[in-house]
Amino acid sequence: MSGATFLEIILAIILPPLGVFLRYECKVEFWICVLLTIFGWLPGIIYAIYILTKRTTPFS
Repeated sequence: MSGATFLEIILAIILPPLGVFLRYECKVEFWICVLLTIFGWLPGIIYAIYILTKRTTPFS
């Protein structure tokens, strides 16, 4: 799982912004997740799991 911990994934399913916050703190990824979660719980989960499991390059 390219760096995502089990706890982050579980928290992303229960409360999506919390799972993203543990990794990215208050950066743009967290605020996008909050916005998507306000629009609906499922879009927030999908985004949170995507952002936590995506591979990052050294220059990103």
